[in-house]
Amino acid sequence: MTVRLLLSLAALFTCSSAFAAPLPAWALGPFTRPAEAQPVIRPEKATTFPCPLRQEAVPWEFYHTFNPAAVLKDGKIQVLYRAEDNSGPMQIGGHTSRIGLGVSEDGLAFQRQAAPVLFPADDSQKAAEWDGGCEDPRIATAPDGTYVLTYTQYNKKNVRLGLATSKDLKSWEKHGSAFTGTKYENLGTKSASILHEVKDGKLVATQIDGKYWMYFGEQQVNAATSTDLIHWTPLETADGKLLAIMNTREGRFDSALTEVGPPLIKTDKGIVLIYNGKNGTDDKRDKDLSPAVYTCGQALFDLKDPTRLIERLDTTFFKPELPWEKSGQYVAGTTFAEGLLFRNGEWILYYGCADTFVGMAKAPAAQ
Repeated sequence: MTVRLLLSLAALFTCSSAFAAPLPAWALGPFTRPAEAQPVIRPEKATTFPCPLRQEAVPWEFYHTFNPAAVLKDGKIQVLYRAEDNSGPMQIGGHTSRIGLGVSEDGLAFQRQAAPVLFPADDSQKAAEWDGGCEDPRIATAPDGTYVLTYTQYNKKNVRLGLATSKDLKSWEKHGSAFTGTKYENLGTKSASILHEVKDGKLVATQIDGKYWMYFGEQQVNAATSTDLIHWTPLETADGKLLAIMNTREGRFDSALTEVGPPLIKTDKGIVLIYNGKNGTDDKRDKDLSPAVYTCGQALFDLKDPTRLIERLDTTFFKPELPWEKSGQYVAGTTFAEGLLFRNGEWILYYGCADTFVGMAKAPAAQ
């Protein structure tokens, strides 16, 4: 076998992802990792902060740093990430989570705040957040520049979708459940994505027919609307049940869960949803993927009727490939997308890796 043939075979295997099914014109991507990619945020054992509830210094990002939101502020990339301390048993959900903030010029090297910016405290949300914590943020930018954060409130018994607002990403006002005032106030859901458009070079929350739109849910995708980005009303069927606009599929990468990811994107072809599909563990799963692995999917919804699903990818467009994406606290592996921003003609995606690290990938934006 000649050296030239060996080199050709090597190139084929190292570039195998390039031979995946091409994306349709409406989808974002393809996304590629940086050369010799490594986690952009890792656990840090040395940083501590005075926990107002434990009344002691806590190493708040000791074990895991993952599942990030991302936004542009003052031209810099700001990532809000979930961090787990060293309390509780060594199992998923056993520690207390808080949300940290990192700032970057290039999207790879981050200067991190020494203390978390959102965390359980002796406040109106203590009963919903202690001692499980504040988890898995997604962020929206209001037209007036206010930042709206949706996140999981977890008290180690129940989860619900919490909401907080900020002007600077450091000081946050908690508003409680995103569905306060509705019968869904304590709905056991933990993920939400708010509709944005590209405006003046960055993502800004946008309305359709005078309303903001949010998709939420895990085992199915549901929808809610709002006039102020704070108070949300879920959409229902005629018989008063939550309206499901997308469901899991047998034999696909999303056979177990369809958990919404980063901001919804308004395009000229429709509304693009990036979501996290969990593969099942039984015979109804995608046999080409590992059982229980989390990979990324995309779906397109109608701009005139945001509850109408037009199309979605049959195969994942981004999945665990690197060792630190495949192994960690979540042993099946994850590329769990939660952060998406637009800068200088590129999409930049931030994702959680095996419930342990934060990774990053980029894609050129279509004109």
